[in-house]
Amino acid sequence: MSLSIAERWEQVRERIARAARRAGRDPMEITVVAVTKTVPPERIVEAYACGLRIFGENRVEEAEEKIPQVRARLGGEAAIQWHMVGHLQRRKARRALDLFEVIHSVDSVPLAEKLSRLAMERGRRARVLLECNVSGEASKYGFLLHRWEEDPAQREAFFQAVARILDQPGLEVLGLMTVAPIAPDPEAVRPVFRRLRMLRDALSSRFPQASWEHLSMGMTDDFEVAIEEGATMVRLGRAIFGERPSP
Repeated sequence: MSLSIAERWEQVRERIARAARRAGRDPMEITVVAVTKTVPPERIVEAYACGLRIFGENRVEEAEEKIPQVRARLGGEAAIQWHMVGHLQRRKARRALDLFEVIHSVDSVPLAEKLSRLAMERGRRARVLLECNVSGEASKYGFLLHRWEEDPAQREAFFQAVARILDQPGLEVLGLMTVAPIAPDPEAVRPVFRRLRMLRDALSSRFPQASWEHLSMGMTDDFEVAIEEGATMVRLGRAIFGERPSP
């Protein structure tokens, strides 16, 4: 018999608490983004009833269809937030700003510039994280930073890009995001999370004017290791909603 969302959520909370304690951290420091790719509106409402408040979508098109349905079911006063956690194409930036409170996947200066310009038109600042590919995996998006510690050219190119992004008046940079490689043993990706944390620390020294508060890293298969390495946001889909139906 499959577990309910409430039962899964309780298990997730316990696992987060244990991982935080192992790292000497307060579990309240960790924000869960419930990833709702392919999850129907009624199950999102069920998750909301369990106490979840931040939900993440991977695709603008799915979010455009789903978010209004969820809001209609919950009512206009519901305290719900939506985050963009998938790759964002520049041509969809305008639509993304209309949907999401936070965009985790800013992976180029041109995308940052466009989001800034669109946010300024709306009289606001877009809240974003910079996506970093610190594993070097070819299939991953993000600024390529798999050798940032030992390769001065790679590191300085990124720092120059960051300087340009921080100069954008319509952006509020909250921190960094990464997607780790899939591995049967979560310990295998610990160095990826550690590398992102160390990159965040280097950015904090180089650009103290930004907060660099958040590290969005860790998913269903590896979030406990990510928390031990400093994650402040974990993006969980299957851990909360169960296995996705086969296409």
